[in-house]
Amino acid sequence: MQRLTTRNGLDLPCIGLGTWPMTGDACTRAVHQALELGYRHIDTATAYANEAAVGQALRDSSVPREQIHLTTKVWWDRLEPKAMRQSLEDSLRALGTEQVDLFHIHWPAKDWDLARSIETLVALRDEGKARCIGVANFPLGLLRRVVEELGAPLSAIQVEYHVLLDQQPLLDYARQHDMVLTAYTPLARGRAAEQAVIREIARKHGVLPSQVALNWLLDQAGVAVIPKASCRDNQLANLAALEVRLDDADRALIAGLPKGQRVVSPDFAPDWNS
Repeated sequence: MQRLTTRNGLDLPCIGLGTWPMTGDACTRAVHQALELGYRHIDTATAYANEAAVGQALRDSSVPREQIHLTTKVWWDRLEPKAMRQSLEDSLRALGTEQVDLFHIHWPAKDWDLARSIETLVALRDEGKARCIGVANFPLGLLRRVVEELGAPLSAIQVEYHVLLDQQPLLDYARQHDMVLTAYTPLARGRAAEQAVIREIARKHGVLPSQVALNWLLDQAGVAVIPKASCRDNQLANLAALEVRLDDADRALIAGLPKGQRVVSPDFAPDWNS
């Protein structure tokens, strides 16, 4: 599988398994199955309430831990330094590992001491609790502050990204600063595959619409995807998206799709235009 690397030490398989909203035994089975099928990138978070289930799958799998990239995240209400440290300790305990490969701030908070939170994030990396660090759901202005004003050595940013949502400014910035952009909800919760243009391209190539949507992302330098999939057929189909070959005509059609359809924007979300 293709891997994305950064100077800060990130070594990320470009297709991962998203685990929200799977929990309990169903999550354990899905993660274990994915590892057996060849996935080596698993994405979880404290807010998903499934870290223990993911950890069980890691223990049950024959794949050595050092071959698996593991991402987790701290929730926006635990960004005070002591709480952030405790959140990561809780995650490590639930996952059954001494270190995660990537630790994200999951969402920015409304009223918080950004500098202290970022200082703690960097310290956790320096202490070896996380191999690499990043942020999720940060708009471009806030990301600039973290990188340029606070000097944080971020390796990745994770945001919603798919054929119906433009993230080019964030992607350009990530590339300029040697960060991987991980696309969550890469199928727009099924909406991508429903688009007539995507279905037309899929028919042309004899593949699934979901594979077209994923390949469009994977064709972009520095982009990883983490589609959620629990059944074997869907997990295999997502892996096979790497084999699709879109042409310039396909990309032009996709470029013509409306690009303002955000499917994840909770009440506590930041101002996306800030």
